[in-house]
Amino acid sequence: MAEESPRSTRGIALLLAALSSLGPFAIDTYLPSFHEIGRQLNATPVEVQQTLSAYLLAFAAMTLWHGAISDRFGRRRVILVALSLFAAASAGCALSASIGQLWFWRAMQGVTAGAGIVVSRAIVRDLFDGAAAQRLMAQITMMFALAPAIAPLVGGQLQDWLGWRAVFAFLVVATLALWLACWKLLPETLPPEKRQPFKPRYLIDTYRKVLTTPSFLYACGGLATNFCGFFVYVLSAPVFLMNHLGLPETAFLWLFGPSMCGLMSGSWVTSRIAGKRTPEAAVTYGYIVMGSAALLNVLINLTLPPGVPWNVIPIFIYNFGMALTTPSLTLFALDNFPAQRGLAASCQTFLQAGFNGFVAAVVAPLVWGSTLTLALAMTTFVSLGALASFLQRRSALLPR
Repeated sequence: MAEESPRSTRGIALLLAALSSLGPFAIDTYLPSFHEIGRQLNATPVEVQQTLSAYLLAFAAMTLWHGAISDRFGRRRVILVALSLFAAASAGCALSASIGQLWFWRAMQGVTAGAGIVVSRAIVRDLFDGAAAQRLMAQITMMFALAPAIAPLVGGQLQDWLGWRAVFAFLVVATLALWLACWKLLPETLPPEKRQPFKPRYLIDTYRKVLTTPSFLYACGGLATNFCGFFVYVLSAPVFLMNHLGLPETAFLWLFGPSMCGLMSGSWVTSRIAGKRTPEAAVTYGYIVMGSAALLNVLINLTLPPGVPWNVIPIFIYNFGMALTTPSLTLFALDNFPAQRGLAASCQTFLQAGFNGFVAAVVAPLVWGSTLTLALAMTTFVSLGALASFLQRRSALLPR
């Protein structure tokens, strides 16, 4: 595969970033509406929180299949069908009359949302190798970072103007616009001769191979725990911002603005050093930055009262470091299985989303009680990520 310049990959990066961003955008957009959803649907805060868990757990379960399906039927067809179903599920959320109905339709959103993330990663490896793949993955991450920053701002304004149902109506419109863009612009990157069978025996054997390969599992573990060091703040955003920092429901930018600036700037640096520094070096730099941010976060919360901007500065630094590690760790995982990239991307996303769902259902409620416990959670996650990355690097050197 030919080496591509940053400029020549920008168009496909924008489209793939939009596809990858749909799932996270659907997580964050309705966060400012939690209080009104609970009030209108007669639901407790925990019941409203479980709409997020329903989404994440369904997302995790179905991502195990998106890649295998795209390995068999092609990337483009899977994307178009998934976007159509996601729009329908978003309409169901907008029309929900009870918290149970909202749980169901959020789960249906989760079933279809993972296709964009999984298939986009497979498309990157269909098209590019080496530094070009690392650069494209960094460009996607940089543009992908805008979604969580914009989502709560859009959701907060829609909540303020029209109420929580308008948030899901907006998702319907945005998804249909993305479907039209993909229908016109997204090429098929997996030719028929490279497609894999969708047969039970083949799938069982391949899933077993992927999910028992240590190098793959360690890379996935690093990605999942790195992300959850930040994601625990996303899950706790209403409590962290409104209860601990005393900010209004329209002030979610205080969390998502610095967070996404960190991701974008880190991704920009990653795209610039691709081909100049090894992927292993980029991962090492990232963990140094993330570890420093986590320790600073604990120190701030031990010495200062909760407030802005000091409680969000470590999150900016942490996300900068995370962006240095994400492209390389993703490629380390997928490169174990060059002939089954879609299925491997499914397994990687499944493991990450499953861990995200566990953190949403169990960990976040345990640690959102104070800014210090959130900081300690970040430190724990990055420590686990550094250990997983070390084990991945060591296992990759062993003969297979």
